[in-house]
Amino acid sequence: MKEREQFKSRIGFILLSAGCAIGIGNVWRFPYVVGENGGGIFVLFYLFFLLLIGVPILSMEFSVGRASKKSAIKSFETLEKPKQKWHLHGYMALVGNICLMIFYTTVSGWMLKYFYNFLTGQFAGLSTKGVQQIFSNVLASPSTNVFWMIVVVALGMFVCSMGLQNGVERITKVMMSGLLGLIMILAIHGLLLDGGMAGVKFYLYPDFHKISEIGLVKVIVSAMNQAFFTLSIGIGSMAIFGSYLNKEQTLLKESLNVALLDTFVAIMAGLIIFPACFSFGISPDSGPSLIFITLPNVFVSMTGGRIWGSLFFLFMSFASLSTVIAVFENIIACTMELLNIDRKKAVMINFVVITVLSLPCALGFNVLSNIQPLGAGSTILDLEDFIVSNLLLPLGSLVYLLFCTSKYGWGFKNYQKEANIGKGLKVPDKMQFYVTVILPIVVIFVFISGII
Repeated sequence: MKEREQFKSRIGFILLSAGCAIGIGNVWRFPYVVGENGGGIFVLFYLFFLLLIGVPILSMEFSVGRASKKSAIKSFETLEKPKQKWHLHGYMALVGNICLMIFYTTVSGWMLKYFYNFLTGQFAGLSTKGVQQIFSNVLASPSTNVFWMIVVVALGMFVCSMGLQNGVERITKVMMSGLLGLIMILAIHGLLLDGGMAGVKFYLYPDFHKISEIGLVKVIVSAMNQAFFTLSIGIGSMAIFGSYLNKEQTLLKESLNVALLDTFVAIMAGLIIFPACFSFGISPDSGPSLIFITLPNVFVSMTGGRIWGSLFFLFMSFASLSTVIAVFENIIACTMELLNIDRKKAVMINFVVITVLSLPCALGFNVLSNIQPLGAGSTILDLEDFIVSNLLLPLGSLVYLLFCTSKYGWGFKNYQKEANIGKGLKVPDKMQFYVTVILPIVVIFVFISGII
């Protein structure tokens, strides 16, 4: 194998890592959860748990990647002691990344489809029922779902085929810069709408009455879950970027930067959604209906809605494609190391594998709609999402955590030494008890609450 590539710039690493974390959930789940859980109070709890849970485990995943200079499939094998079995998680991490992509590619295809529809004026003059019918038609059409899914896989694989610096880093920097610019433009526009500030108040103003109704414990657990899942840690999709990183900055500092950028996008998404919904008297929802029914109805009602709808779905396309490219890079790196082949061959193999494995999700709303694995009304996408979000991410995070803190793994001192190389925020000795004893209990609690 030739010498491992490195990022051309630090900003490339931060934007790519944040691009992996910033996904569809930042837009269709986070703002709604904030609004329903007491607004600004929830955000404070979320930031608190992000610092206590997300950032330390992210720094561990980065540390395993940077110390080993390998992908998830080989990183544990490189760092573990003789005869240990931590490397088995490398295979689970690869499975996790593939599982994530085989439903994410279909949803990303919907984003591109809607961007195309708004750009070409296909939403102009539609009624509320007409907007809803478009989404129903998309789901019901096997050819539409499969076509746009293949477009997403092809785009992601093409970018990865150009290499780390020339493809993945360069294209993601452009997309993430565009994403950040678009979100600022859309948020400012939302704040300037008549009645928009009522949406901001609902979104961020502390609502103690709502907290007393829901119960403080439920609000705290919801904030904990959101903070845990937002960074996509546990399946090595972040470790790969650590493996490409130089040793100029500490990893706790870089983890904090990634977490803050991810949070910034999530909070700004709410400043797009809630002012627009409140301005036009439409109740904000969560999940796919928010993105594909509620917001298109808002844009259709809005002056210049074709432009604002196009910009919004361009932003959503950037958010989803940045995740696709980042995770594809991880899968390709794993394939290269596992099979000892070059990047081009790994891209070709994975283009076929991901496309074929994505077909059940793409067809799960039409041809395979009779398959309802989680009960009546559920889809193949729901099952794949559940496996990744509720099983593989929390269990994988626990593996990284135990590997980096247990004397039976790599150990706290080795993790601390690697994480503290460079300039910036250091992992102190007094953090050892917290990450070794308390944090594993918290992660197990998050896992159990997610299953329940």
